[in-house]
Amino acid sequence: MLNHLRGYLPILDWGWTYDRNAFSNDMIAAVIVTIMLIPQSLAYALLAGLPPEAGIYASIAPIILYAIFGTSRALAVGPVAVVSLLTASAVGQVAEQGTAGYAVAALTLAFLSGGFLVLLGVLRLGFLANFLSHPVIAGFITASGILIAFSQLKHLLGISAHGHTLPQVVGSLIEHLGEISFLTVIIGGLTTAFLFWVRKGLKPMLRRLGASPKLADVLTKAGPVAAVAVTTIAVWLFGLNNLGVKIVGEVPRGLPPLTLPGLSPDLISQLLMPAILISIIGFVESVSVAQTLAAKKRQRIDPDQELIGLGAANIGAAFTGGYPVTGGFARSVVNYDAGAETPAAGAFTAVGLAVAAIALTPLVYYLPTATLAATIVVAVLSLVDFSILKKTWGYSKADFTAVAATIVLTLGLGVEVGVASGVGISIILHLYKTSRPHVAEIGLVPGTQHFRNILRHNVETDPTVLSLRVDESLYFVNARFLEDLVQERVSEGCAIKNVILMFSAVNEVDFSALESLEAINQRLTELNIGLHLSEVKGPVMDRLQATHFIQQLNGRIFLSQYDAWQELVPSADIDKAAEVVSDRFQS
Repeated sequence: MLNHLRGYLPILDWGWTYDRNAFSNDMIAAVIVTIMLIPQSLAYALLAGLPPEAGIYASIAPIILYAIFGTSRALAVGPVAVVSLLTASAVGQVAEQGTAGYAVAALTLAFLSGGFLVLLGVLRLGFLANFLSHPVIAGFITASGILIAFSQLKHLLGISAHGHTLPQVVGSLIEHLGEISFLTVIIGGLTTAFLFWVRKGLKPMLRRLGASPKLADVLTKAGPVAAVAVTTIAVWLFGLNNLGVKIVGEVPRGLPPLTLPGLSPDLISQLLMPAILISIIGFVESVSVAQTLAAKKRQRIDPDQELIGLGAANIGAAFTGGYPVTGGFARSVVNYDAGAETPAAGAFTAVGLAVAAIALTPLVYYLPTATLAATIVVAVLSLVDFSILKKTWGYSKADFTAVAATIVLTLGLGVEVGVASGVGISIILHLYKTSRPHVAEIGLVPGTQHFRNILRHNVETDPTVLSLRVDESLYFVNARFLEDLVQERVSEGCAIKNVILMFSAVNEVDFSALESLEAINQRLTELNIGLHLSEVKGPVMDRLQATHFIQQLNGRIFLSQYDAWQELVPSADIDKAAEVVSDRFQS
């Protein structure tokens, strides 16, 4: 019973062995991540079109719930740039930013996303995320990074602008260039430059000055906090908010409130598809980070339980004034590097953020929105990776096409179209690749019992025997390809008397593929050509024996390709009398 509960409540696993050393390490990691998250949470709420406090709210209950249900010991859950952008795009289509309806729609989006993730987890459907290829994800994240950076220029310039696509944003920025606030430009420019320098130059400088590695790391992570403090004080001291510098203003003080998502059928129907897309993107990003960090410590995560953990986190956000969340790359790496031992580090981070929500929110009244925009720009530009285009161009033109199309569609038509296109392109790419399985004509390597591709090796062949090695499972998408290939090779006038299909790489034969095999057998029977199979795997053989195909097969099933060669090639210099070859084999 306890083991069963541990499967759904991983906290019972790591919590049972929790000790003082783990507590110490988790507390240190929590302090570092909390320092990083305070300005980041405010900034991502701004990106999502929500009040700043929504970012902090979305970083408290979700983190605690993930600590209970999640399996990664280093993943840090909360608002991230891409999901924040997707939230703004989805919610902006059903409600006007700044209204109560907008906030309710964001809660509903988190609730639907959480429910969808939990459903996938309960049904053990975590494998579905594999259909979203890494190149497509990389292309989408790169395009999103560009789109996010451009969307924040309005805050860095102090102007009004709008739009969900790159052409719309750029056009709107150009249209409002006359409204530029030069004080805002100075604040935004200096903050952006400072944050870039903090990322690259502060830690080496502190080390040269004699600071310990841990202290240098903490101070580097605190860079955004320093930017927030300095710019806030400057605005307050010089009254810059009266000179055109936009500020955050009053942020409600207190713990996350109890909220209820909207459950009207009309609202749900409008947000259901965006919620599914956000769930898929969030899960893929989260599980990729979690698996990478777990591998470094020889730990493992359960993708299906991760779905439940992330789902619970999103449902928690829906009832505590937040919006959709997922595992963030940057904060998770910081959490890991800071020495987090267990998910308790996340729970301690939530406590730190709760304290900040109670005690520190009045201090951000004069915080310029340009500072938050600079924080976002510096964070998202690290996501932009155009090298994926060069890598995929050199490796696979199909993958390059998928990446390029995802980038162009995301920038030109918006993130929702980009996500949907990415999912569609990933599936189409998979179907395209498997619809043309690699089938090699093979021959015997002289002096061995091994068979290799006749186009790559010097091998022995016989004009009366056609040996084909099928290198993928056969199913409805590619079954006809094999049928057409065999028919083409046994055209009239050829000397072929036997066809051997080597099934060593075939793990599955579905019903459509079975019908194609029957059609191949019938066609070859009419041409007086034998059809034989070799090296058929046990599970595949079990499926075939449950049908009439084995009885109707006009040839034999051989245990190995070499056995088939010995039996069917007349010129083979082999003493066949010493062999016993069965008409039917089951591997």
